[in-house]
Amino acid sequence: MKSIFREYDIRGIFEQELNEQMTKLIGYFLGQRVKKIGGSVVAIGYDARSHSPVLCDYLISGFNKAGCEVLNMGMVATPVNYFSNFQEWDGVTTDASVMITGSHNPSEYNGFKITIDKKPFFGEDIYALGDEILENIDLKVQDDTACKMIDAKNRYIDFLSKEFEHLKGFDKKFVIDCGNGVAGVVAPQIFDNLGFDYKSLFTKPDGTFPNHHPDPTVEKNLIDIKRELEGEFEFGFAYDGDADRIAFLTKKHNVKGDIMAILFSKSMQNPTVIGEVKCSQVMYDTINSYGKAVMYKTGHSNLKVKIAELNADFAAEVSGHLFFNDRYFGYDDAIYASLRMIELIKNGLDVDKEIEALPRVYSTEEIKVETSESEKFPLVQKVKELLKNPPSDFPHIKEIVDVDGVRVIFDEGWGLVRASNTTPVLVTRFESTDEARAKEYEEKLNSLIQTAKEELK
Repeated sequence: MKSIFREYDIRGIFEQELNEQMTKLIGYFLGQRVKKIGGSVVAIGYDARSHSPVLCDYLISGFNKAGCEVLNMGMVATPVNYFSNFQEWDGVTTDASVMITGSHNPSEYNGFKITIDKKPFFGEDIYALGDEILENIDLKVQDDTACKMIDAKNRYIDFLSKEFEHLKGFDKKFVIDCGNGVAGVVAPQIFDNLGFDYKSLFTKPDGTFPNHHPDPTVEKNLIDIKRELEGEFEFGFAYDGDADRIAFLTKKHNVKGDIMAILFSKSMQNPTVIGEVKCSQVMYDTINSYGKAVMYKTGHSNLKVKIAELNADFAAEVSGHLFFNDRYFGYDDAIYASLRMIELIKNGLDVDKEIEALPRVYSTEEIKVETSESEKFPLVQKVKELLKNPPSDFPHIKEIVDVDGVRVIFDEGWGLVRASNTTPVLVTRFESTDEARAKEYEEKLNSLIQTAKEELK
């Protein structure tokens, strides 16, 4: 059971780990934490999975036992859930929100993304919550689904439609793929309000995801949208299951989050932009030429905290979590990101031309190295130790960045080794101005990982 309490959220298989008793206790003990900050109002929304409404009822029962007032927004996208924290509901503001979502996980999974006092609830706070629940696992929570319904979805649709009404008249044709996730309950309505000429794929929410898995970082899940881009459409957006991640494609390019960061930042005055350790060096070097780029830990919760701490304009993950603090609230919202990209294009941005003007580098995708939950963090630590006295044939090391795992800066590129916070793997990525060099960095660091494994036995 303890494994469901993860670094960024709570996530597990419905009825096995996320059963009635566990979910009610999550609601109750989360409610206690809301009360500790002097609050009592909690907003809950859920994604398209068939068991999400059931988990919602369990959570509500737990919050009610804790003495909280529950606002129920029904099926919404995750950004709508975050948005609810910045609104008044009949004179009442929320002290916390919970989004019930399995994000891009298989359909049997579900989970909770938690916000308290407009801040992500994650890391040590989630682990401590899990410990407290497991110590009180037999505590009884009666069924009590009393709540107040709120229409957060249409409030959000109206807000974004008004914020971007200057885009009316945009005449380029594009396509969106909602992947049968909850992007389909908000994106088409906003785009229709703005009079866009677009085609939508798989907008009907269906938690079995009958057309393709809703993870746009996986190339095979982009087959349908790429097929559409062979025709009349100039660009497209694909969304993950809960609409907090985006893929942006032109006819030529699948534009990753770090490259989108460059495109967005160029329209901001003296921007401060936060990237994660997997972001291309091109992003950091380019943005530092006209603003400030800060490297930080991977993870949507980490980046939300950092963007608030620095009052930065923007933050990005390669995977498509994009956080706008410039003209917005600082959380990851794939629908909002779509509108900002359309705005850039309407203002004359030639996306392909901008990308092709960037320095040419060779970057690998994320390469995962299988390990175990107990071994992954010691393994990264061992790699750090070995890098202090590397083998004689190891490439020259210019710098080591250890903000999250270890990013080794070489003469002509870099390599990354970090432990995933959500799965039992090491995540590696490599980049160089020379393709052969990128392969060399990959081989040498992988060899070091194998040495670390052997020394830990």
